[in-house]
Amino acid sequence: MSTQAAVILALVGIGVGLVGVILGAFAWFQLHRMRRSYALLAPVEGKENYLDVLARTREEFGELSVDLHDLDKRLKITRADLARALRHVSVVRYDAYGDLAGRYSFSAALLDDSGNGLIITSIHGRNENRLYLKGIAQGNPDIELSPEEEQAVVVGGEWQAVDKESEEEDAEKVAKDAGRARR
Repeated sequence: MSTQAAVILALVGIGVGLVGVILGAFAWFQLHRMRRSYALLAPVEGKENYLDVLARTREEFGELSVDLHDLDKRLKITRADLARALRHVSVVRYDAYGDLAGRYSFSAALLDDSGNGLIITSIHGRNENRLYLKGIAQGNPDIELSPEEEQAVVVGGEWQAVDKESEEEDAEKVAKDAGRARR
């Protein structure tokens, strides 16, 4: 064998050796990284490991999702109940007999979201007081209304439009918050 062939063979051996050292160093770093990751996952006596925390957190999110669904159902039921409540109230005060008795007479409208409810009218005079009760179904009275009673119904109905807008805004906020909770 010639010296030139021996030099080439030595250089090839050194190159193969360097590649082996580089691959060995890479494997050692990978093994070190895997051991460190395993140390996070390995159980430690008396302490929760990463997988336990992850499993518990996932379970809690599942419970929160169920709770959120139940609250959404309750909210829908409550809104339906609230829609049937006589919550739109308006009162119109007036003097039924001109300047004789002062502004002691009134008409009060008590309405739900569908326009169902009643009107209470009190006519105050010097010697007597009369009280009238009229029903309203879907915004239509069962007996003809006086101008003051109509005014009370109109004012009560205006609140309804404001309430529907605020309910829509509330529903959008709830949906937005629910979307954040799911992430």
